[in-house]
Amino acid sequence: MAKATPTNIEFELNSNDFLVSKTDSKGIITYCNEPFMKAAGAEEVDLLGKPHNVVRHPDMPRAIFKLFWNKIQNKKEIFAYVKNLRFDGGYYWVYANVTPSFDNNNNIIGYYSIRRKINPKALDIIKPIYEKMLSLERSGGMNESEKYLNDILEEKGVSYEEFSNTLQRL
Repeated sequence: MAKATPTNIEFELNSNDFLVSKTDSKGIITYCNEPFMKAAGAEEVDLLGKPHNVVRHPDMPRAIFKLFWNKIQNKKEIFAYVKNLRFDGGYYWVYANVTPSFDNNNNIIGYYSIRRKINPKALDIIKPIYEKMLSLERSGGMNESEKYLNDILEEKGVSYEEFSNTLQRL
């Protein structure tokens, strides 16, 4: 199935929505709850067995997903802002927490993600950063995008998680 053509139609989450999904270690969806299906504009059959990037919006900088994978493959959780693509072409913003799942030998067997409504005040700060990162990726590659984000974080003296958690509490 081809991804939908993005539109400018936003699907806004309710403040009490918690979008939950689980994937295997390769990012293939093994579980999704009803609020996630509703936000994605999809049925369970559309999501289960598919790569989680089926909802990746082209407005998202690849460097953010590199940050995701670096953290979770190193057995750490991450909190990050994500713009997702709905199956109808619309989009929705989330504040995501992704945590590795482990077997009894501490091997990663998958990932667990809980997403909730983004703080609208945080969007005022995140959107221009992501837009600049995306522009840098198109003109100079992902390294330029990463450098831009790292420079912002270094200037503030925080990690991405500290930065995003602070914004979520504005």
